[in-house]
Amino acid sequence: MADLSCGDNVPRTPTLEIDGTRYNIDDWTNVPSSILSYLPRKLQLQPSHPVSITRQVIESNFPSPTYTHYNDLHPVVTVAENFDSLGFPKDHPGRSRTDTYYINKDTVLRTHTSAHEAKIFRDNKSEGYTISADVYRRDAIDRSHYPVFHQMEGARTWDRRKVPGGNIAKAVWTDLVKLPRHSLSIEDPNPTTHAERNPLQTEHHSPEEVEAIAAHLKRSLEGVVIELFSRVQKTTGAVGHVNANAWEPLRVRWIEAYFPFTSPSWELEVFWQGDWLELLGCGVTKQDVLINAGVPDQVGWAFGVGLERVAMLLFSIPDIRLFWSKDSRFLKQFSNKENVNTFVPFSRYPECYKDVSFWLRSSGSSAGGGMRSNAQDFHENDVMEIVRDVGSDLIEAVKLVDDFVHPVSGRKSLCYRINYRSLERTLRNEEVNQLHENVRKQLVEQLGVELR
Repeated sequence: MADLSCGDNVPRTPTLEIDGTRYNIDDWTNVPSSILSYLPRKLQLQPSHPVSITRQVIESNFPSPTYTHYNDLHPVVTVAENFDSLGFPKDHPGRSRTDTYYINKDTVLRTHTSAHEAKIFRDNKSEGYTISADVYRRDAIDRSHYPVFHQMEGARTWDRRKVPGGNIAKAVWTDLVKLPRHSLSIEDPNPTTHAERNPLQTEHHSPEEVEAIAAHLKRSLEGVVIELFSRVQKTTGAVGHVNANAWEPLRVRWIEAYFPFTSPSWELEVFWQGDWLELLGCGVTKQDVLINAGVPDQVGWAFGVGLERVAMLLFSIPDIRLFWSKDSRFLKQFSNKENVNTFVPFSRYPECYKDVSFWLRSSGSSAGGGMRSNAQDFHENDVMEIVRDVGSDLIEAVKLVDDFVHPVSGRKSLCYRINYRSLERTLRNEEVNQLHENVRKQLVEQLGVELR
């Protein structure tokens, strides 16, 4: 909540209080109270929640003391932690107010778990770590996107100063032998590095070192996939929701990828219910990240995975809004911590589509009031944020269905289709009409558009 003045009516810098800490607000502040209300939920720590169950299964494959697990790091971080420490360029789109929730110009709600990476590397409590946390991004509205979601990342490093003779490759191969073996046939047709597609960090790593690090990384993550999908194959039959594809032999493949913080990099895909699905991304950690963290003698690997994405696959959950449901019909299905249970869907309540059309101002127009109503600086995420703030979880999806530029005036018109649907009840017509009218009103007030 914002505090705009002192008790003696002396003006002071407006502030925002989050978890007992006050932050100055300024022209960059764009985080609404509706988003701040998610901070206490911490789904990754709720024992019988599918996000937490998925986290626990993955975490079990990275045992202590080799790995330290961080599951309750505060989501308010500095811009330096979220972007600068990871080498984000100053003009990177992720830094914009259209993509990120700013508390002020120097402070944000983390957009990824990597915001904590540099500090953890510096603290150097163990050779590896995992982080699971809620992250926040201004995003589209549909059944697979939500402004709050959960990431899990992990890393493993070796220190040149602590390895006998500085022989990193030998040390990594020695550690690889200690990892659990598996008999799964893995498709991995590409070389470990490729000069154009998947380059070696030549100034930092030898080819032998990267071969060893990549092998350790892949063996570690293959064990995670086998654990996750063997559990779901076992329980789909036990609860009577057998899909014929669930009993096919598990197929896993590595494909080359690009990520800004690793090189070479890969995605791990699983053939599941008739299709190849991307499960996670990973690679050899960019040395610049470790140098910026103050540990230039360390080398290693890192991975990242979206917990909702995995949980939706494992539990057959059709809509990401369900993770935030407090309905006991949803939550009671996941009380068994030992097994991955198959979600029994709610009845599908009826949907209600309504369109909203509006003109953006032309660049030369002085009419209207919103700062972001001109065609050249309009951003769709602003529409999403308004709709989400009005309708919350009663909005299933928002989609652009038409755009038009007037041949004479040059003004641009947009039409968005909003699908109103509750996961827990049938919405009344008058309720939907009022929500939609509020959306239309806020579009005018906040963006300065002209309704059609």
